[in-house]
Amino acid sequence: MTIEIRTGDTYDPRVIALLDHHVAAARAQTAPGSAHALDLAGLRASDVAFWTGWDGETLVATGALKTLSSGHGEVKSMHTLQTARRRGFGGRMLRHIIAEARVRGLQRLSLETGSWDYFKPAHALYQAHGFVLCGPFEGYAEDPNSLFLTLELTGG
Repeated sequence: MTIEIRTGDTYDPRVIALLDHHVAAARAQTAPGSAHALDLAGLRASDVAFWTGWDGETLVATGALKTLSSGHGEVKSMHTLQTARRRGFGGRMLRHIIAEARVRGLQRLSLETGSWDYFKPAHALYQAHGFVLCGPFEGYAEDPNSLFLTLELTGG
């Protein structure tokens, strides 16, 4: 498995297509009002860093880090191309985001994802990287359709 992680280009048609698929799939699997995926405008915001993962010239993954405060960040827009799943690309992107959060001096990294069966592979990925359940954060509310996870960024 090889993946080259690059700063994401939200104007690249390949990136737009994968992000459109990600948002549409997430919203189709989530109750109305419970989908929190960033759209292109959200990914272009000044408080968001966005990356793409490439296997050669094939776009296989996306991921973003939204700065919530000087010590807290949020994982956003994690998505792996359907045909590239179970090959380690999602884990590699998540490790990149965690490393970037540490470089930026963040002490905590959190995320919101769906609670439905569709999202179980994502739950497993995040928990395998040390994320634990937490309550809602940064403007989120309790929602039976959402799962909130956090990772304390202490040490190496």
